[in-house]
Amino acid sequence: SQNQYIEKVLHRFHMSQAKPVSTPLAAHFRLSTSSGPVDTEEERYMSTISYACAVGSLMYAMVCTRPDIAHAVNVVSRFMSKPGKEHWKAVQWILRYLRGTSKFGLMFDQRAENPGQIVGYSDSDFAGDLDERRSLTGYVFQLCGSCVSWRATLQHTVALSTTEAEFMSLAEAVKEAIWLHGFLGDLGIEQVDRVVFCDSQSAIHLAKDEKFHERTKHIDVRNFFIRLHVKKKDLYVEKIGTKDNPTDMLTKVVPKAKFEHCLNLGGVRSWPS
Repeated sequence: SQNQYIEKVLHRFHMSQAKPVSTPLAAHFRLSTSSGPVDTEEERYMSTISYACAVGSLMYAMVCTRPDIAHAVNVVSRFMSKPGKEHWKAVQWILRYLRGTSKFGLMFDQRAENPGQIVGYSDSDFAGDLDERRSLTGYVFQLCGSCVSWRATLQHTVALSTTEAEFMSLAEAVKEAIWLHGFLGDLGIEQVDRVVFCDSQSAIHLAKDEKFHERTKHIDVRNFFIRLHVKKKDLYVEKIGTKDNPTDMLTKVVPKAKFEHCLNLGGVRSWPS
């Protein structure tokens, strides 16, 4: 956990007494470059705000122990060059969320099912970027019931369908799975079942089926290395219900109940005092 670090960040940006909120980002934030400064007065105001420092501080917390803020930090980090008041309000919202969850951390449990086995989950948010309509890739890998690797990032190319977006996200998760399995093998932790779960049935079929058709032939060939590893049985791609996929919180804004369920699935819990 990073309780002391988060408390220092809150104090630095004068949010130590702010009212806590229940999610890292709210649905009413529709951020884009058009939310930037609209006049010189707003530009002057934002010049007094340490926006980049705040986002950098949040990013450090996210990378180390807080996968729950990965999506929110990814969103606000897109506007580092010319942030506006609306972008700053979103950053303050994240800080308000951390105000109420500063003691949250990753809790590992050797009593978890298959404690030595790595399990991955992938998801995407189709065309979630309002500026370029790129989709968001998200994946989480768990060991001993808690997260050990996670990522929320915009895809490099514009997906033309939800299937393509999910498939590209699955490709990134498979690459991470291969690296993690090799790393754990070097540590002497052999992996019996290498599983990556995905909540898109069409993406799973595309990973296992060699047939092309007009709706998927445009998908970049480089992503089809998934099929090679599935054929070699290096790993297995399995279906999981959306409600049981912890990666949902890494790709989109979700309601409070769903977010808390994702936290529980991801092993993010309040750290004992």
